[in-house]
Amino acid sequence: MGLRFELSKLANPERARLLQGFFKTGKGEYAEGDIFLGISVPETRRIAKKFSQLSLAELQKNLESKYHEERLAALLILEEKFRKSPKAERKRIFEFYLENAQFVNNWDLVDLTAPKILGEFLVDKDRKILYALAKSRNLWERRIAVLSTLAFIRRKEFEDSLKIARILLSDSQDLIHKAVGWMLREVGKKDKKALLDFLKENHNLMPRTMLRYSIEKFPEKERKELLAGKV
Repeated sequence: MGLRFELSKLANPERARLLQGFFKTGKGEYAEGDIFLGISVPETRRIAKKFSQLSLAELQKNLESKYHEERLAALLILEEKFRKSPKAERKRIFEFYLENAQFVNNWDLVDLTAPKILGEFLVDKDRKILYALAKSRNLWERRIAVLSTLAFIRRKEFEDSLKIARILLSDSQDLIHKAVGWMLREVGKKDKKALLDFLKENHNLMPRTMLRYSIEKFPEKERKELLAGKV
């Protein structure tokens, strides 16, 4: 029995309706048309582990599925393959991920995999692909770009995160404001001065949501001052 069949056995229509509301799948919303089976992430992970030996060709079929959890399972398998693979195979997985970026099309799919595949692969390489993604017309490619830099932040490398944040300052999508604010917050955890310098330079250009997310961990007094424009 295949991955698709195993997931279908866990389908929960009531939970699926709730997830389709939570993930904004209605007409005109950011994930319009996404369809859920109603399976929790831990359950999806459990099933994914059973199919960790699937080939990239087989995963391609799962990534093209209309069902969110099937795409998630395929991406979780891909992330595990990447983590366990030698250098040469990691390059192929990286390329495969980029080739299929159109199917990494909701925020949880991006957040769970982009830092661990694209980010990790690019740690010691040229990162120009992230700048191209940051300028994409596709919402999810832009989110992939900024989330991938989490791998660099964890190594106390902030330059790309801050440069991509600047590119996305005027983005129209709230999901990008949140993602950029999150990465800025992570920068601040490692180097508060680096974050404050960024805020001083860009405070007036930042969407309110982005600013709020970036200073979420600051002491209340300092947070209020920054929200009031006292940078």
